[in-house]
Amino acid sequence: MISLALTGHFSLYAQSLRLQGNLGEMIAGPTKPADREKWLDSLKQWRIDERKKLNYDDREYRRPEFNWVKTSFIYAQMMAHERYFYDPVTNKYTVDRYLNDLKKRYGGLDAVLIWPTYPNIGVDNRNQFDLVADMPGGKEAVKQMIRDFHKRGVRVFFPIMIWDKGTRKINEHMAKALMAEMKELGADGMNGDTMTGVTEDFKEAYTKQGYPVALQPEVNLSDLKMVEWNRLSWGYYFPDWGALRFNYSPGVSLYKWLEPRHQVDVTDRWAVDKTDDLQYTFFNGVGYNAWENIWGIWNQVPDRYAETIRRISAIYRQFPDVWNSPAWEPHFSVVKNGVFATKFPGKGETVYTLVNRDSIQKNGRQMALPYKPGVKYYDLWNGVELSPKKVKDMVMLSFNMESRGYGAVLELADQKQTGGLPPFLAKIHKMATVPLNSLSGTSQPIKQHLIPIAKTKTRSTAPDDMIAIPAIANYKFETNGVMIEGDDIPNEVGVQYPWDSHPKRAHSKTMLIDAFYIDRYPVTNKQFKQFMQATNYRPKDKHNFLKDWKNGSYPDGWGNKPVTWVSLDDARAYAAWAGKRLPHEWEWQYAAQGSDGRLYPWGKNRDTTIIPPADTTRAMREPTDVDAYPKAASALGVMDLTGNVWQWTDEYVDDHIRSAILKGGSYYHAQTSGWYFPQAQELNKYAKYLLMSPGMDRAATIGFRCVADR
Repeated sequence: MISLALTGHFSLYAQSLRLQGNLGEMIAGPTKPADREKWLDSLKQWRIDERKKLNYDDREYRRPEFNWVKTSFIYAQMMAHERYFYDPVTNKYTVDRYLNDLKKRYGGLDAVLIWPTYPNIGVDNRNQFDLVADMPGGKEAVKQMIRDFHKRGVRVFFPIMIWDKGTRKINEHMAKALMAEMKELGADGMNGDTMTGVTEDFKEAYTKQGYPVALQPEVNLSDLKMVEWNRLSWGYYFPDWGALRFNYSPGVSLYKWLEPRHQVDVTDRWAVDKTDDLQYTFFNGVGYNAWENIWGIWNQVPDRYAETIRRISAIYRQFPDVWNSPAWEPHFSVVKNGVFATKFPGKGETVYTLVNRDSIQKNGRQMALPYKPGVKYYDLWNGVELSPKKVKDMVMLSFNMESRGYGAVLELADQKQTGGLPPFLAKIHKMATVPLNSLSGTSQPIKQHLIPIAKTKTRSTAPDDMIAIPAIANYKFETNGVMIEGDDIPNEVGVQYPWDSHPKRAHSKTMLIDAFYIDRYPVTNKQFKQFMQATNYRPKDKHNFLKDWKNGSYPDGWGNKPVTWVSLDDARAYAAWAGKRLPHEWEWQYAAQGSDGRLYPWGKNRDTTIIPPADTTRAMREPTDVDAYPKAASALGVMDLTGNVWQWTDEYVDDHIRSAILKGGSYYHAQTSGWYFPQAQELNKYAKYLLMSPGMDRAATIGFRCVADR
């Protein structure tokens, strides 16, 4: 947190930080209440000096097309794979279901960031544009989905994957292409993933095409000049992103202080206790990112903080014009130690927000304000009119604040503005009958379940091209997910195996595995065509189905390559026709590993010469024939297990996400970024692949093999 020196050195300090590319997002409050006036004067002078130094241009804030940004208070990042958002059975977006759930739990949204890319991007060479186009129903359905959000008053953002330079190459500048895509879809904004400010070329691109797009970087700005066109930002108020920890005395949003019309969305994706986030939000009169579905990991806002969001947002929406006041005053003087307030003056009305940073309740006299004849005061947090006590030329306002709680006061000079106030106060008063601290502040892991796989008809002899796998009474099944993120809440990341009490990344169990048969090779294009001819199978969702095939058949010479561009449902349909089924992960791993815990089918040591060579190009070649690398066979004779194509195994489901366990890794290794879908060629590793719809899920690098019961 930047400390504002009363000597006026703050501007130089901020400049030095900016030169280092690490400008913090907060300004520290005054050292003691007595310094408050000098501190505020210094802040005001800094804003004047900084704007002059930057040659600050506020034209993007004066554009009427961006007026909605100022009242975009509650925001959520949402995985496109969210089950409340899309129903793969009806093949329809369920925008109302998604929004109704959030309205019920914490009062609803003003904006949503829809995320169809990471963590699946890089499983093949589809780029960020391809993955948006692959969303169910294609772009026409996406356009309608966006219109459905707009009908509910919710603005729609998509991500900028600025690091996506290793997948399929595009033929124009990324900024130009993304701005054109947003115009085509009718979207409202873009979030710059990993970007320390969305760069000016994006503003130039939307200006040239005449379709303004609100820009919002993920990370704190590397240069304050970027505030001019970055209309929003995330408040990453934690240490890893250039800002120090939350202080007892709240920090002031640097970007909002420089430009009061700039909208910050305070964000801390992994936090369970949201107190600091929400108190800093309310103190600064900024927005909040209620992010729960984090890359398919569910971190639900606990009831206490959900109710806090509901009350904060109700106050924000009732008085939408005060929060961007250029005359806002943080650290407004109050009576109680540990309580901090901010003044937001408007036309005929002023709102004061208060936060109690102490762990004890604060009752009684809280504020002393200059006496003004005819002015009325209202406790907006508890929904009642206040009875001010006049003492000389001051009025004293008394009300109660919970420990680590909140307060809000309306100072109303223009009584003509009271029209909508009584119903609002009645609503708030009803909310206030439930103390925030009476609600749970903890979050329980969401329960997942494994989709059952029905046993097949038993056979006494191995079918053609299947290998008999003997039963084992004490197989030590150990597997570890390669997901890039999630360890911040370890009781959520990964999946919940049948014997687990909660989802997690690493799993270990000594288990009985019954005897079964497994395909010697992954299912090939030739075999899948036989299935198609025998059954006339056509999936309901045909998007990307057998994408490499032409005119109903695979390319010449591809008969012995593993079939890809098949969904989990496509693979299950083939398996059922063949009298087989898909393997459980532990069956696949046991057939590949045997009983000695080896890391690779052939032994303990990695050997890239006996598996298909890695493809690191952006064009991506086709898979290798399934029998091309016989030296990579397992001890039991199973072939082509790792390094050619990923292979479908189990599916896990919870209330908000579906995911599949992929085994074996693939030949395609997207380059230029560590954020691409990670490899898992070691047998004791798995990848969690988020599922949305068959057309979205199909990939150029995912195939399958079958098993049958003995």
